[in-house]
Amino acid sequence: MLIGEVARRSGVSARMLRHYESLGLVRPSGRTGSGYREYSGEDIQRIFHVESLRAVGLSLREIGRALDDPGFTPSALVDDLIRRTRERIAVETELLTRLHRVHATDPAGWEDVLQVVTLLGALGSKSADARQRAALAAVDEVPVEALVEAALGERDPHVAGALRWALARSGGGGPALLAEGLGSPEAAVRERAVRSLAEMPGGEATALLRDALASPDAVVRGYAALALGTRGEADAVPALVDLVVAGTNDTDAADALSLLAGDDMAADRIAAVLVDRLSRDTTGASARGRLTQALAGVPGAASSRALRELLVDEDRAVALTAAYLLQLRDVG
Repeated sequence: MLIGEVARRSGVSARMLRHYESLGLVRPSGRTGSGYREYSGEDIQRIFHVESLRAVGLSLREIGRALDDPGFTPSALVDDLIRRTRERIAVETELLTRLHRVHATDPAGWEDVLQVVTLLGALGSKSADARQRAALAAVDEVPVEALVEAALGERDPHVAGALRWALARSGGGGPALLAEGLGSPEAAVRERAVRSLAEMPGGEATALLRDALASPDAVVRGYAALALGTRGEADAVPALVDLVVAGTNDTDAADALSLLAGDDMAADRIAAVLVDRLSRDTTGASARGRLTQALAGVPGAASSRALRELLVDEDRAVALTAAYLLQLRDVG
């Protein structure tokens, strides 16, 4: 079969067939009396093999190896193809996401498009300074989805703070997107999500923080409780006391408990929870000392009574702390 007929039937152009021949991939088995290339059935089968391997992403050099090396094993090459394909998909997916985000800003002109593209690129920069500048400039320019994605992946504490600031001032949709991060299998992502959510204003964020109090992750529960305590949410009290016992952000937790003890009834309830934890055998000496100090920030008769009872506590350090705190109360 002559080259023109092969090209017509195979869909491979005559020019490409000549290129294959120059590379040694497919050589016509014969020539006509007039010197024209003549392809055999085996030659045509090899052309289809070449095209099939090209279709899965092999280079022409790799195809030559695959077809001519008797000892060639395809497994390593297939693994490499899988890796390259995944990388290409990731790049194209990132581009598609970026285009969707640009479209979501409803740009009025090319200058707006370039501004958004520049900020999106800066948020993904390797430079922490560039990411921080982009976060501080991105409030009105970048879709909230991009800010949430950046915040959940940011490791630099200064950039993370700037992103939380930007999210707190962004439009709607942020709390719900951050809530998805609370379910991440990665502990660091869950922490970034709850810390960002803690700085979001409004009822939606508060409701999600209440839900976070039931999280199996103690870090998530702790940050949610601290945020809710400053918002006057009494549901946070048990988790705040847990922080005092654990010695994790215990000073902030005690301050939040003091804020929540704004009236006599609330103060008595909080004092009761603290006293209950003090009485448990599982509470260690250092934890009992922190609980005693937390009682000092709770006004009212119940906390004063609890401190007086601690004057005869078996733990000398707790008794001395209670005495000192009662003295401060009397002076006040």
